[in-house]
Amino acid sequence: MKQLWNKKNSFFLLTILTALFLAACGGEEEATEKTEDEATAWDAIVEEGTLTVATSGTLYPTSFRAEGTDELTGFEVEVVREMAERLELEVEFTELGFDEMLTSVQTGQVDMASNDIEISPDREDHFLFSEPFKFSHGTAIVRSGDHSGIETLEDLAGKKAAGASTSIYMDIAREYGAEEVVYDNATNETYLRDVSIGRTDVVLNDYYLQTLAIAAFPDLDIVVHPTLKYSPSKVGVVMNQDNTELADNVNRVLSEMLEDGTIAEISGEFFNGADVTEEVEIEE
Repeated sequence: MKQLWNKKNSFFLLTILTALFLAACGGEEEATEKTEDEATAWDAIVEEGTLTVATSGTLYPTSFRAEGTDELTGFEVEVVREMAERLELEVEFTELGFDEMLTSVQTGQVDMASNDIEISPDREDHFLFSEPFKFSHGTAIVRSGDHSGIETLEDLAGKKAAGASTSIYMDIAREYGAEEVVYDNATNETYLRDVSIGRTDVVLNDYYLQTLAIAAFPDLDIVVHPTLKYSPSKVGVVMNQDNTELADNVNRVLSEMLEDGTIAEISGEFFNGADVTEEVEIEE
């Protein structure tokens, strides 16, 4: 009887140990698969040899087509090209409207977006940003004669503000009671001409972009508001929140490019000699 018990007990113990061993193996396999999944996004980029990047192609001088050519260029386009080259990757640009860019990053249709996208706490809750490589502040394009009746941000109430629905600047316009007018990846000329003819009243945007946009269309009855300055900003490229390995590699290369002056040199080419890598201080 004792011998029978021992055999049963041994069999029972062996069953338990086998189950534990299989469970451990399964857990190890699951952990291995999870690690592989985490690395998949970056590994796929390296294996493919191509970095896919969303940009507008209509935002001078950040991302646009050079006059008389079909060549995509601009400050951030060239920064991304140099960054990709240092990562030993080709770069493939996809031209999208601003709102579509962020969706495409979030759904993994592209690896990143680069289009003067401001770093904000709300966006950082949903995306990974590179370290900033452009610093600026907000201003306003208004009609020359009366500044569209706007002297302070409070005067935006009831005015028609043109821009992308999900931009930081449209958030500001809404906050101060402006009526938003949204375009589908329109060119700078469309935005500016509509202010000039009174279809809209104001375009809130980045100081450097506004200044150069105005200079490109001297025939229009518009100016950069002489005193309205607000919201110091910083810009980086945007990546999917899960793609931390891509972000690490991007930041490593951008740090090199900032340190060796490459981005400052590209800035001078597109911003009329200005170095946008220098932080801006304004009184709010």
